[in-house]
Amino acid sequence: MNPIQDISAFVEHLDSLRQAAHIPGISVAIVKNQAIILAFGLGYSDIEHHVPATAETLYNIASVTKPISAVAALRLVEAGVLDLDRPLAEYSEWAAFCAKFSRQPSVFARGLRCQPPIHTVRHLLSHTATGTPGSQFSYNPVLYSWASRPIMAVADTSFSNLVERYVFAPAGMTRSARIHRDLPLREDLAKFLALPYRVGVSGVIECSPMPPLQGDGAAGGVITTVLDLAKFDIALDQGLLISGGSRAAMMAPIRTSNGELLPYGLGWFVQEYEGRTLVWHSGWWEDAYSALYLKIPFLDLTFIVFANSEGVWWRNPLDRAEVQRSEFAQAFLRAFVDD
Repeated sequence: MNPIQDISAFVEHLDSLRQAAHIPGISVAIVKNQAIILAFGLGYSDIEHHVPATAETLYNIASVTKPISAVAALRLVEAGVLDLDRPLAEYSEWAAFCAKFSRQPSVFARGLRCQPPIHTVRHLLSHTATGTPGSQFSYNPVLYSWASRPIMAVADTSFSNLVERYVFAPAGMTRSARIHRDLPLREDLAKFLALPYRVGVSGVIECSPMPPLQGDGAAGGVITTVLDLAKFDIALDQGLLISGGSRAAMMAPIRTSNGELLPYGLGWFVQEYEGRTLVWHSGWWEDAYSALYLKIPFLDLTFIVFANSEGVWWRNPLDRAEVQRSEFAQAFLRAFVDD
């Protein structure tokens, strides 16, 4: 097939995956050599009013926020404001939070040990805070979210302001916003937000409630488009947000004291696929939104897909990185990466 036919077949395959997963709408962008080479939407952002999903449709990207938050944190590290390895107990309310949270029945509180008080921002941003800090990976959005608190303490401003200043503005992400309990989505953007959907008990797609607003945390809270996340991707790779050294450190797997490489860096899953490194993050709001942001560094290639249901999510385990289990990732890898 010629390239146009290849692209057409890829788009058709994604649409078949969308329909099979009962996703009302998806938006997709592909970046190659720091330029957007493809961007489109399939299906509907609003079924009831027949509003099509496009590359300009906004979505709640849930945990795909984490790489964005990590960039803001590393920008403060470069400025000498934040020390990733300073014990949290020295400059935040970590001790009180840890004592309270560690007694909760949540799976994310399991294995959290508050003594000795040696936890750091690095442990939170790398999901290595449970057990002996730094010794094991266990994906923990609650602790990642809490990382915004010590970051705000040293920066003396809100976390949302930091993301706007150090990420959205320099990357030119004009159709992106942070949201939290005290910061609703701007009216000029709200009308472009895809409505969330779920599959009801009868098997019919139905509109679902908007996800509840959270605190000003680092784990989620970004509303954006695939085109704006592509701008973030390009700015990150061009060194416009953080230095090349910081970027490399962020995307490098954490190494434990015994030399074991873990499947996460700072804000990114990191794994090997057929001898090549993949760097990625997924996002999931139950019965509402899902997303995948996948970078193929050796090809300077990026795949971004957002959905207005949980249909892109594939239940990645909490202790491993297995993006190849995603049918959307598989489709992209077969079309653009595999020999």
